[in-house]
Amino acid sequence: MTTSLHLMKLCVGAEGPDELAAWQTRFGSGPARHVTRMWPKREAELLEGGSIFWVFKGVMMARQRILALERVEGADGIQRCGIVLDRDLVRVAAVPRRPFQGWRYLAAADAPPDLPAGRALEEALPPAIAAALADMGLR
Repeated sequence: MTTSLHLMKLCVGAEGPDELAAWQTRFGSGPARHVTRMWPKREAELLEGGSIFWVFKGVMMARQRILALERVEGADGIQRCGIVLDRDLVRVAAVPRRPFQGWRYLAAADAPPDLPAGRALEEALPPAIAAALADMGLR
């Protein structure tokens, strides 16, 4: 990754990367989209190869490349940000994260590395175990 900026977001409703990938099949073969209330002020930096890093039950475990940001108007007439995502869900080294609301910027220096190709196909560890290993420095 060459970008200097990413987003970090809690993945509510999915236990891990496999469940998120299964849920995103509803988008068919096209890109996935996540709608959020706030529009990133640092849009240009995010669109230079940034990703959204997903946090599952307190553990950052996967990322998806951000393809575009689209304006989305809700049924209530409020403008929101649709984050258009590459369907490729990339597993990353597990990193514990404290709860937060919305999304947060994540500098490239703070982003966990992608798992090596052979490990990316492994079934994801349960978030509690991944967090415990990460706390011990055993990602």
